[in-house]
Amino acid sequence: MRLGVLDVGSNTVHLLVVDARRGGHPTPMTSEKSELRLAENLDGSGALTRAGADRLVRAVARAATAATEAGCSDLLAFATSALRDAANSAAVLARVREETGVALQVLPGEDEARYTFLAVRRWYGWSAGRLLVLDIGGGSLELAAGRDEHPAVAASLPVGAGRLTREWFTADPPTRREIAVLGEHLEAVLEPVASRMRRAGSPELAVGTSKTFRSLARLTGAAPSSAGLRVRRLLTDAGLRQLVAFISRMSSADLAELEGVSASRAHQLVAGALVAEAAMRALRVTALEICPWALREGVILRRLDTLDGTAQTDRSAQNTPDGLEGLTTFEARCTG
Repeated sequence: MRLGVLDVGSNTVHLLVVDARRGGHPTPMTSEKSELRLAENLDGSGALTRAGADRLVRAVARAATAATEAGCSDLLAFATSALRDAANSAAVLARVREETGVALQVLPGEDEARYTFLAVRRWYGWSAGRLLVLDIGGGSLELAAGRDEHPAVAASLPVGAGRLTREWFTADPPTRREIAVLGEHLEAVLEPVASRMRRAGSPELAVGTSKTFRSLARLTGAAPSSAGLRVRRLLTDAGLRQLVAFISRMSSADLAELEGVSASRAHQLVAGALVAEAAMRALRVTALEICPWALREGVILRRLDTLDGTAQTDRSAQNTPDGLEGLTTFEARCTG
């Protein structure tokens, strides 16, 4: 079957179209993004502005049309921290559904961690042993650890790269004082969760996923994306420390000129690097392997796991009170 996955994040609205079957490897067919920076369109009360909501509706409508034109039989549509945290989230979601026909499902942060963990487990297989998975987004950091397909521990912290840039930095580049104060904050926030992760056991493989970790790895010498998905890419603590010392003195405009850094995310690269450095230190990890699969692939894999002709209950979030009730509530049928 052909599936569309629509991911409404803090920075982008991303549609991924794949050909997939149960037990098979999802094959990407098309991918398109709209840079909205929703998290930067919140007013003083924490609500998404009318202009931000207008842009979101247009982006979702374009994605739904593209999914239909691509021949998708299902569109799995979800939103993460930007809409999860918006004070008017319910009203915005209702408007999106009314005007586009797409029912966005807001994912709790721990569910993001679980779906991402599933994707990483499937990518590396059982031979990888106990996994530790980190994912830095625009609004939050997701962490998960365990031996199975469902992590023994999953957590989400509001320390995403975009959020920290907005809330902690006033200069470009940030001042040494701002960097030092943010570092102290990250240490305090991370330690309780890191302690839980450590109690779950030492990881046999530590993994980083998504754009921030890919960019950081590339800047420390990892292979470019053109080398292919299967090339092993690492981010080491030593390389990251050297990188932080270098990029923390650069403006966003200069960072955007570096290979592997997108212009739309350059302004939050320093904060993302500080989160990565603090997380690795708190978790006592000296190296992360970069996985090309993350949240979107986890959503696809879980959907396929429940497929027997009709959607069944999704158990990936069964231990969280705010977890998804099931993939039947998590999908929007493609409409013309």
